[in-house]
Amino acid sequence: MGFAAAILAMVLLFAGCGQTETKTESSTAASETEDETLVHVLALKGPTSMGMVKMMSDNDSKESPADTFELAAAPDEVSAKLVQGEVDIAAVPANLASVLYNKTNGGVQVLAVNTLGVLYIVEDGDTVHSIADLKGRTIYAGGKGATPEYALNYILEKNGLVPGEDVTIEWKSEHAECVAALAEDADGIAMLPQPFVTTAQTKKETLRTALDLTEEWNKIQKSEGTAGTLVTGVTVVRTAFAKEHPEAVADFMEAYQASVSYVTENTDEAAKLIGDYDIVPEAVAKKALPACNIVCITGDEMKEKLSGYLGVLKDQNPEAVGGELPGDDFYYSE
Repeated sequence: MGFAAAILAMVLLFAGCGQTETKTESSTAASETEDETLVHVLALKGPTSMGMVKMMSDNDSKESPADTFELAAAPDEVSAKLVQGEVDIAAVPANLASVLYNKTNGGVQVLAVNTLGVLYIVEDGDTVHSIADLKGRTIYAGGKGATPEYALNYILEKNGLVPGEDVTIEWKSEHAECVAALAEDADGIAMLPQPFVTTAQTKKETLRTALDLTEEWNKIQKSEGTAGTLVTGVTVVRTAFAKEHPEAVADFMEAYQASVSYVTENTDEAAKLIGDYDIVPEAVAKKALPACNIVCITGDEMKEKLSGYLGVLKDQNPEAVGGELPGDDFYYSE
């Protein structure tokens, strides 16, 4: 299996977050500047890029933008550009960062966790209030062979349920198929990511969010005395760029943290920006943002949460993290 194909098979990619085009949102003139500290940023459309929209907007409003931002539809495009040095910083699925670290012998480092878990159990009814309530039920889900499957299996197993025996999981190729299955199965339930949950609820108003799988994951970790959490996305930097331009990285992180704070504290305004940048429609973003778990976690807390998450994935399937857990140098420190 080729490198790009292998990454695609491993990565946590939510179909409801994607678009069909790649779109550059910054000035072409800016990308042609000779300023060696110009930061080229690439992010996947979806929750992992939502926290960046304020700094993207601020950057685009400047006569001489400090950075260039590009939005991508697929993770293999991000991987290729990072490996080839065409971008310096990228927002990517958490396990893809680990895969790239292993494939490039430490060529990328994680600057921050940008999105915690966005997976939810939904139903058209009011029968599921705990993981135990899933026993004997059928769950419609997307993401077989990738991180959604590993996360679901981990949570079920830690709650004493055997996937495929105590709980039937019917895998679908697209999240829209899960919603269609719910319409045909009055007792069915589904595992869906945000913002697709919100998109589905706009089409089926009786759809209820029954369980937050991030909360369920955290309950398990707390009971075992560990601090890992369910992580969707991270922001990474090319290691070579970070070593050559530490001040540019520091400036980026200062603006990024401010952007995340703005997005999480100003839902209406952030939703408009998210719609303007064609990440998801404004109306969907307005409802989904509070459940998208947008964060900017750095330093020791980042390492603790992310390493715990990657450890669970490795136990489920080592290939999901690129074969081995990353070394300490995977976690960027100033």
